[in-house]
Amino acid sequence: MSCKVRNLRGGQSNARTEMETEIARNHMVDQQIRSWTVLNHEVLDVMRTLPRDRFVPARYRGLAFADIEIPLGHGQNMMKPRIEGRLLQALNITPHDEVLEVGTGSGYLTACLASLSRQVTSIDLYPDFIDNAATSLDAAGIGNCDLSAGDVYDLAPKQAYDVIAVTGSIPEFDTRFQEWLAPGGRLWVVAGQAPVMQAMLVQRTGAGEWVRRSLFETLLTPLTNAPLLEQFIL
Repeated sequence: MSCKVRNLRGGQSNARTEMETEIARNHMVDQQIRSWTVLNHEVLDVMRTLPRDRFVPARYRGLAFADIEIPLGHGQNMMKPRIEGRLLQALNITPHDEVLEVGTGSGYLTACLASLSRQVTSIDLYPDFIDNAATSLDAAGIGNCDLSAGDVYDLAPKQAYDVIAVTGSIPEFDTRFQEWLAPGGRLWVVAGQAPVMQAMLVQRTGAGEWVRRSLFETLLTPLTNAPLLEQFIL
């Protein structure tokens, strides 16, 4: 009779790693996100549950739960966790919402949006971001999202969206995004140039009517191909 040999040391190591990851993820939620006035239970539960580290490039995986932007390539970064939390809370997403995400990036925010909504359409300029995000989303069991590579400034949506999240900053507020909102729809966008940018929430209140509100000052990596402000020379 042959005996099965089990690698107990490896099993213990994996269990310890998973426990340490869970502790780090809970610390991120409790110490970074909640402390920055993100108190929505659905948002906190999603960010406490989703494996953020699985969406981070391998070389930066040890920084997955740190309060920093994480490089993704092409000059783009993952947002800080607390900014992601503020974004998700401000948009007040419901299970019936149709969401447009401008800038798929790593796919982590896509996963958060999809966990809170009915369907997410996400677009990114870089095909490798789309491919990597699709793999990570599949591994996380997230299926209610449609990813595509392309330039949002060439996009002509065939539908209106309940929620739009623009994940890169734009140099000045662009009204095209608010035009894509359904009645009652919400838009989150960061506008301005360093050192001063404003995170804003825009809500469509009627035909040709919107309410725009500044939420807080921040700095965010610019959205690629966003139109630049005209420079006036005196």
